[in-house]
Amino acid sequence: MGGLEDYNGASSIEEKLGHMVRLRASQINGCAYCIDMHSKDLIALGESTQRIISLQTWAESPFYTPREKAALEWTEAVTNLKHGHVSDEVYGRASKAFTQKELVDLTMILVEINGWNRLCVAFRSDPGRYQPKTSKQ
Repeated sequence: MGGLEDYNGASSIEEKLGHMVRLRASQINGCAYCIDMHSKDLIALGESTQRIISLQTWAESPFYTPREKAALEWTEAVTNLKHGHVSDEVYGRASKAFTQKELVDLTMILVEINGWNRLCVAFRSDPGRYQPKTSKQ
């Protein structure tokens, strides 16, 4: 697989897609605080309500691009490891949709949000107070 040696902290993943995968991982992990945060961030970036509401059923929904679907499938595989490793099939689909750098960057976003989910759930962070920064002009 490789690619980790090129990681430098600067993400090549589009901002909306980054929040979308953060929201999906937070849904899987049951983190109300992070669900609130990333839903609001997506709304602030102009994401449609339909796509936010349908995110839990992304695989059956026509509202997501093939690249987004590959990212969401990767998100679920990396977030939910109770069934074992990420399959070669999932890796193959993700590596067709993303460059090696992008896939590493996407994975680092998931490492980060899975950590935040665990912190927020453990310390019972209250959802509702977060306000997104205004969009960049």
